[in-house]
Amino acid sequence: DELEGVTQSEVLKFSAGGFRDFTRIAASDPIMWRDVFLTNKDAVLEMLGTFNEDLSKLTRAIRRGDGEALLEHFTRTRAIRRGIVEIGQDSAAADFGRPHEQLEKKP
Repeated sequence: DELEGVTQSEVLKFSAGGFRDFTRIAASDPIMWRDVFLTNKDAVLEMLGTFNEDLSKLTRAIRRGDGEALLEHFTRTRAIRRGIVEIGQDSAAADFGRPHEQLEKKP
């Protein structure tokens, strides 16, 4: 119900390509993702726990006005993003920027 309100609001009208990219997984087959999550439930639960911890840290930093903690966090995430770009993962193409010949190589 909450998401329905978002999709009907002006949020989507003013969202940039990043929102499209961030929500790309939602276009995939829900049955596939159900199976992926259940097959890998321990790893998924571990990552969700880490994600929740990170969100809690960000929430606390914002509430406390802790600019230093926010700066540290955004400095780390910027470095991660730069690493993604450096390895060629910064592409909207289905192959995530990897040349097709790399994908077609047989061992």
